[in-house]
Parts: sequence; C-alpha cells; structure tokens
Amino acid sequence: MPTIFSRIIAGEIPSYKVAENDDCFAFLDINPVQPGHTLIVPKREVDYIFDLTSDEYLRLQSFAHKVAHAVKAAVPCRKIGVAVIGLEVPHAHIHLIPLTHEGDMDFNNKKTLPAQEMQRLAEAISEAYNTQNNK
Repeated sequence: MPTIFSRIIAGEIPSYKVAENDDCFAFLDINPVQPGHTLIVPKREVDYIFDLTSDEYLRLQSFAHKVAHAVKAAVPCRKIGVAVIGLEVPHAHIHLIPLTHEGDMDFNNKKTLPAQEMQRLAEAISEAYNTQNNK
C-alpha cells in the first residue's frame, strides 16, 4: 500500500506543494513546528533515507538545498533547521524548519495554521523557489 507521501505526490491527497522536480517533491507539513515547515521527499518510496542510492540521496539533498533557500527568502527567520526523523511515515523525508530561536525546532510543539495561511506560505515559497531556480 502506498504511503501517505506517495499518495500526496500522486495527487490523491491534497497538499500545499511548494516545489517539484523529476525525483523529488516538496510540500508544507500539515502540522508544522513553525510556519513554513516544509517536507522534502523522494518520489520513489523508500522507508529509510540511508537506503536511497547514493545518487538519489545526493539529488534529494541538492533539492532540499534549493528549497531551503526559497523557504528562507519567503519566511522571516534567521536560519533553516534540518531534521531527518522518519518514524511517523515510512517514506524518507527531510524537514526544513524556519528558525529564529533555539527552541523553534521542538517537534513536541506542532501547530495548526489556518488554510489561508498555509496557502499563502506555499505560494510564497513556491514563488521564491521558481525565481531562484529559473535564472
């Protein structure tokens, strides 16, 4: 059975998509730690990030690098934090989290944002990604 992330990539489940390429997909976390919290996933369903091939891993990290720059451009913050946990969904993924303070990356403090705010954030990050990657 496909993971929830595979179903999001396939368009079976709605998401706040921010970017996509041939190998990877980026969308807002529905229960963010901070506004702008973005998930980066490989399109190929692999449970554990270190089970990706070396090339897949490098492509995922390269895509995350580009998306992180877009998140930072679109969301007021000092830096973008990175986490790989992967226990909740059996599909490799990278968390990109806007940070201003040390405690901003507390996964025990998830938020629910209004749909309008999620859409606004997704559009802002997507616009920054497209601007930075279509030069």
